[in-house]
Amino acid sequence: MKTSIALTFLLLAAAGGVRAQNATADLINAQDYRFIAQSAMAMGGRTRQLAGGDYDLIVTRDTVIAYLPYYGRAYTAPMGSDEGGIKFTSTKFDYVVTPTKRGGWDITIKPQDARDVTQLNLSVSSKGYASLQVTSINRQGISFNGEVVKRRRRK
Repeated sequence: MKTSIALTFLLLAAAGGVRAQNATADLINAQDYRFIAQSAMAMGGRTRQLAGGDYDLIVTRDTVIAYLPYYGRAYTAPMGSDEGGIKFTSTKFDYVVTPTKRGGWDITIKPQDARDVTQLNLSVSSKGYASLQVTSINRQGISFNGEVVKRRRRK
């Protein structure tokens, strides 16, 4: 009896993992997801935990929206008080997905209409955990760790 209960729990846990992998694959293939940043690390700096789930990167087939913090060295100062962080909306971008050997994806996004950001590299595991590297013209690079989830629809 104990063996059958343990086996049942093991099978349920495995099925949940497969569902998570399939859900992540569906999001990546549909190009309709949200990366929620949970921590940030500037080059040569400490890791900072990001609370609240407010910082994200939203990706759809026709738009990329970034709302991320920035910690690190900037080579030019922002002109306005609202120009801090990594904030942009791009409708002109190159998007390349490369499957990895472990069942995840490496995604390269090159916005052509973002003023400072030249490239976003998003590495996503099959279970939805992800890391994002942001390359800028006027700032040192910064990395974020978080997860890829279903995008919330706006009403």
